Amino acid sequence: MSSNFLRFKPLLFALSCLLLACQQIYSGPLPPAVQAQPQGLRQQSAKTVQTPSGGTLSGNFRLHPQVQSQHLSRARDVLIWLPPGYDQNPQRKYPVLYMHDGNNLFDRRTTFGGQEWEIDERAGKLIQAGAIAPMIIVGVYNTPARMEEYTWYPMELDGQPAGGQGAAYARFLVEELKPQIDRTYRTLSGREHTSVMGSSLGGLISFYLGLHYPQVFGQIGMMSPSVWWKDRAVLQDVPKLPTSLRLWVDMGTAEGQNPEKMLLNTRDLVHALEQQGFEHYRNLAFHVEPGGSHNEASWAARIERPLRFFYGSR
Repeated sequence: MSSNFLRFKPLLFALSCLLLACQQIYSGPLPPAVQAQPQGLRQQSAKTVQTPSGGTLSGNFRLHPQVQSQHLSRARDVLIWLPPGYDQNPQRKYPVLYMHDGNNLFDRRTTFGGQEWEIDERAGKLIQAGAIAPMIIVGVYNTPARMEEYTWYPMELDGQPAGGQGAAYARFLVEELKPQIDRTYRTLSGREHTSVMGSSLGGLISFYLGLHYPQVFGQIGMMSPSVWWKDRAVLQDVPKLPTSLRLWVDMGTAEGQNPEKMLLNTRDLVHALEQQGFEHYRNLAFHVEPGGSHNEASWAARIERPLRFFYGSR
């Protein structure tokens, strides 16, 4: 066991509690307030239904329930948000934003703790105001294997093995889901039009996707990334990260039980990115949210910032 691990071990219990609180796994019924589609993303099978009372979905949705993968043992739902004007402009193609923890993005009925990112409302407002270009948002639901799928380095957590299936999850996104999305929807499929974003461990796996698939993803969003995982092993991968990527990184000042350490870890990540050649206001944006905590309400409060960075005028 390394001295670095021993140095960080007092934090692991608190961090594991934070992870459990942020697992955000939804196991209830599928949200009916969308156009439901069977496996295979067959758009012609969609059925339009109205948003039921109590739902918070806003806009034009397609639901693909229980999408299978050859790389992962668990199926998962994929919920698609189509931008304003999508149905009215059949010749237009759109950039795509892939997001993890899709069950926490749009509808409070499917979230952990009743909080959501409100990204449908907030993206729609920015698009209608002309502040950002319209995009398709692909919300990939998490599963009970979230911790395993969102990390690529295995580690011991509270005496138990944890993590390490990130490569398989990435292959699902790149080799299976994205080609289906591009076939089913009117997408701009090139890397310069394809982004991926997540929070916490979702921010960590977004880094991995940029590291290993820079030919697929051109923009990477890391909100409150779990830099601490595996004794901050992500820092050793920064020198391999292509500077052709555009990166969003943020952290709140009140995250977790040791917010100073969380913020320091993120600042160290940003410093490593600067050493790698990433430049602020060109291909790197770093934001510290005063009072921001580690939950959907905090990410919702600042989600417009990365949306403007990715899709605003440059």
